[in-house]
Amino acid sequence: MPVPVLETKDLTIRFGGLTAVMDLNIHLDEGELVGLIGPNGAGKTTVFNMLTGVYKPSAGTISFCGELLCSAEHSVPPSQISIKGIARTFQNIRLFKELSVLDNVKIAYHQHVKYGLATSFFHIGKYAAEEKEIEKKAIDLLQLFGLENKKNEQAKNLPYGEQRRLEIARALATRPKLLLLDEPAAGMNPQETQNLMELIRFIREEFDLTILLIEHDMSLVMGVCERIYVLDYGRVIAQGSPAEIRTNPKVIEAYLGSEGIA
Repeated sequence: MPVPVLETKDLTIRFGGLTAVMDLNIHLDEGELVGLIGPNGAGKTTVFNMLTGVYKPSAGTISFCGELLCSAEHSVPPSQISIKGIARTFQNIRLFKELSVLDNVKIAYHQHVKYGLATSFFHIGKYAAEEKEIEKKAIDLLQLFGLENKKNEQAKNLPYGEQRRLEIARALATRPKLLLLDEPAAGMNPQETQNLMELIRFIREEFDLTILLIEHDMSLVMGVCERIYVLDYGRVIAQGSPAEIRTNPKVIEAYLGSEGIA
């Protein structure tokens, strides 16, 4: 039986007397595109923060490609989690806004460089060749996202939708196996959301990714996700296909409303 790319077992986190996530059991198989939805405050971003090492769980485990990644007794820092192959975007876009579009992507590639500190300081040895290769890869990636012609602009000057694309491009530059997207459609109009839906499908195929998606836009979730987990007050109240989720009474009551999703 194939080993899941991501698996959590009884994952729990408490902040003082508040239990933010309780007994979370989810798994993602290779190549899956899975949604994680629920009301505001349900614990979705807290789950992402545990998966990326920002928060240490109070109980339970996180495994990545069969390797124990995190538990109450064992943790891996976010930088190492990124190197192992988990990348994320954020609900509120986090770019190096004063740097160029190109430099934002090049920075992400640098976690895989082979030259050392002395080589980078004196610009000797492998430095020039690796820097040239990084720039080529970064430009190629920007081209895929339609941003090559803006490579020298400051990131802060891009329109909102292009900043979103740049953030995803930068995450992909870390060469992940698992991509976590935290509300990528936030602030987008319907046409931008439709373009994003097509982009998510494209990058999954192009980069051979497994994707976990947090999103409130149900047209996006139902349009791209193969399976969906629903959180409410830190607990999974339902899981299944989009068709099963949109008609689930518990989900309708807790999140979708009496009309559900058409």
